Amino acid sequence: MTDTTGLRRKIWIAFILQAAAISFAAVLGVYGASAVLKHLLIQRALTEEASHFWKRSEANPAAAVPDTFNMTGFVVDADGPKADLPAPLHGLPQGYHSLPRSQGGALVLVEKHEGRTLYLLFKQEQVDALAFWFGVVPLALVLVVVYVIAWSTYRASKRAVSPVIWLASQVQRWDPKHPEVSALKPENLPVDVEGESLVLASSLHDFGMRIEELVHRERNFTRDASHELRTPLAVIRMASEMMQTDPICSPRQQKALNRIQGAVRDMETLIEAFLILARDGDTGLPPEPLLASEIVEDELEKARPLVANKPVTLELDLEADFKLVAPRRVVSVLISNLVRNACYYTDSGHVRIRVRFGEIRIEDTGIGMSPEQLERVFEPFWRADTARVGGQGIGLSIVQRLSSRFGWPVHLASESAKGTIATVSFPQAEPPKLD
Repeated sequence: MTDTTGLRRKIWIAFILQAAAISFAAVLGVYGASAVLKHLLIQRALTEEASHFWKRSEANPAAAVPDTFNMTGFVVDADGPKADLPAPLHGLPQGYHSLPRSQGGALVLVEKHEGRTLYLLFKQEQVDALAFWFGVVPLALVLVVVYVIAWSTYRASKRAVSPVIWLASQVQRWDPKHPEVSALKPENLPVDVEGESLVLASSLHDFGMRIEELVHRERNFTRDASHELRTPLAVIRMASEMMQTDPICSPRQQKALNRIQGAVRDMETLIEAFLILARDGDTGLPPEPLLASEIVEDELEKARPLVANKPVTLELDLEADFKLVAPRRVVSVLISNLVRNACYYTDSGHVRIRVRFGEIRIEDTGIGMSPEQLERVFEPFWRADTARVGGQGIGLSIVQRLSSRFGWPVHLASESAKGTIATVSFPQAEPPKLD
């Protein structure tokens, strides 16, 4: 788990975005309030003050214009002098105006009534002061409260997820082959692991213990099966070979012994494949440099008894040899299953193995398969011809599982009554070293 995807970072980003959104909304609200204060409240105050002045002026023509701390007024007759009128007000039409700070900075209302013009000025400094005390100060207080609450909530959330993060870091360090679950024992847990985190830690501890048991059981099985299954098969093979050398064996007995030896070879291949697939992740077989041609030649020799009584030739077409660093037994089992499968289903013609750089292709002139049969070819225990002797219907399933395990893609192309082509690709292929 990295810092960019961890829970702490995600929570921190969520609170940062939340605080930014609240700040933006608060600033926007204060800006709107300032606009309302400036363009509505003050304008309304100027309008009402002007209306009040005109009423007083009707009752008393000599009534004084407004002159307070915030507001200043001027009245100019239509034909009267404008000497007392500030220069920035000259020429202003009727209505509301805003003078720049270079000209005194004020909000101005100009109204004409019965030949007289009234100028009312509201000082910009007072507008700014009102905006500051009724806008910026409350905004700052609100933002401080928001940030304090967000930080406190983040700290609380961080403490709440800390046990989960600790558990994730412990599990991340586990080796699937040797999971270290002692840190998840109840007595070794941190004090803040409680509630659902405690349940999760207990479940992970039990799960880890179960994994250790399964790994130990798998190792015991593969070790015992390797010895206990291969030994009796070796005895059967040696005994049948000795019996074949006995001159008193009749042709019928020789045929039965050949079938026994063929069955033994099949069982040895199956056991080898099953033991490889039974080991999770690691096959227990060290990789070694191999030449594709050597593996293919060995498997061709082993397969010759399968076509000894059929008009079928086994051929090797070596176009371009290549080197592969992999467990020898794994490659042998993979090629062996494909070659043996081709021999079982070919009654005449040939089984040809082409070796190209990074590719081994097994071509046969056997019974082939229809498109419907080809779709099911990798299903365990499925056979294209159930009446045919030989094969258990699991060879291609083993081939597919081995190819997936080691990254060697397998492709099958077939046509009924014309044969099948099986192609195995080896992306890790290297050019052979020339001595």
